[in-house]
Amino acid sequence: MTPAEAGIGNRERLVVIAILTGAAVLIAAYWVIWFAVDRSILASDTRDAYYEFENAFPLADGWLVLCLVVAILQLSRRRATVLLWLLAGGGAGIYLAGMDVLYDIEHRIWFHGGGGRLIELGINLVTFALSAGLLAWSWRRRGALLAGGQPQAPRTARGVPLAKGPRQ
Repeated sequence: MTPAEAGIGNRERLVVIAILTGAAVLIAAYWVIWFAVDRSILASDTRDAYYEFENAFPLADGWLVLCLVVAILQLSRRRATVLLWLLAGGGAGIYLAGMDVLYDIEHRIWFHGGGGRLIELGINLVTFALSAGLLAWSWRRRGALLAGGQPQAPRTARGVPLAKGPRQ
């Protein structure tokens, strides 16, 4: 039985909601620390160009958080639109991580001394892993997500539902 045929159990749903919530909270906390506390805690470089680059991310990160929050709400309500928000959030995460990684490689951010480089590397690895995992989980369970998490009838390789009982 495939995940789509089995539906999505309450435990699985709660685990995904917890992961999405944790990610949204961490992103918000990052920007609170960056703008309101002390950006040197997070900064992996002190050049003006680095600060300008980082300051370009809040809007895109805000979009990512919005996707995660709406996905949390739709998943908890068992709405079919959750698939849209999960895929948008996963895609946004991959895109943002890609932008960040390219900058870090081009400017050798990971190779300078200090704890900021480890924070940056950790953020990049976690963002890629969670985003790819979110996309994979969502796509494998798209049938169940579109059906509100309910079990689905088995289908043929072409996606045609298998007949139950005699044909009429």
